[in-house]
Amino acid sequence: MSPTHTNTNSDTQLRIQERALSAAGAAFVSAIIVNPLDVAKTRLQAQAAGVPYQGVCQMAPFQTNTTPHDIRCSAVSSSEPPLPCPSVCNRYKGTLDVLYKVTRQEGFPRLWRGTSASLALAVPTVGIYMPCYDILRNMVEDFTTQNAPNLTPYVPLVAGSVARSLACISCYPVELARTRMQAFRATQSGKPPGVWKTLLGVIHPDKGTNIFQSLHRYRFWWTGLGAQLSRDVPYSAICWSTLEPIRKSILGLAGDRASAATVLGANFSAGFVAGTLASAATCPLDVAKTRRQIEKDPERALKMTTRTTLLEIWRDGGLRGLFTGVAPRVGRAGPSVGIVVSFYEVVKYVLQLRHPT
Repeated sequence: MSPTHTNTNSDTQLRIQERALSAAGAAFVSAIIVNPLDVAKTRLQAQAAGVPYQGVCQMAPFQTNTTPHDIRCSAVSSSEPPLPCPSVCNRYKGTLDVLYKVTRQEGFPRLWRGTSASLALAVPTVGIYMPCYDILRNMVEDFTTQNAPNLTPYVPLVAGSVARSLACISCYPVELARTRMQAFRATQSGKPPGVWKTLLGVIHPDKGTNIFQSLHRYRFWWTGLGAQLSRDVPYSAICWSTLEPIRKSILGLAGDRASAATVLGANFSAGFVAGTLASAATCPLDVAKTRRQIEKDPERALKMTTRTTLLEIWRDGGLRGLFTGVAPRVGRAGPSVGIVVSFYEVVKYVLQLRHPT
């Protein structure tokens, strides 16, 4: 049988290091390509949660996210008086509007704001997620095939949910930092804070206080973890239970003539469809996750729950509020899943050629 099939002996012979290498490379490529859409999605959701984005009508140096709503925009020249900022400058109207305004007001590189966190998050997360999914799926499929064949179709759902939970819990603080880096505008002077400074800003350490005396503050790094799991577990369940049948059908058409190009096309197509459907279905949970992660009051953040956050979003914006940012989320997730899965499987395919079948 061709080594492109996921349950061949050559696949099971791949070492965990080889699986992790494949996944890390896939995550690296995906994080860089789709980051602008991630920024757009986060900005739209943060704006709906009340984060102010003061417009810079004449493309002058921008204000911070904490600037009061009634402040006036800076003029092009520091010698000129500030001009009133029309309300149109203060709000993002959609995905393209976010990309345009971020580019004009903050600079083109700001579309990749949070990429360092995305890479710091994606490489270890996917390095855990994909190999764990592979291993769990192979183990459980072998068991159900012999003992409970009627349960075999549900194996991707279970394996994807468990693997995603492990990856999410292990790397959550970096996810929190990424969301906050993308949601809040950087200050005019100085370099934007990185992952570590963003996390320190979450716990607000007191100078002169012993680290052990403030140890309880570090629990703030896991605020919103419940919302993250509430989004990622059903996302993975939907994604993998959709992806596997499509992938197997396409690879089945190629049969033993499958090549690296076939593996690439089959996995990208299946991943694109699965990622699009899963991201659209779980968008309300993503909105709730973002709102909990950008909450600046630590005590309120600890008391927030996913259920109360969803009810608050529904009360404020209705169905439209629950699906804020759905366009960039779907536009990001489809290609992202396609890139990650296809890159991962192609690298596995190449590595499998080194193993005897």
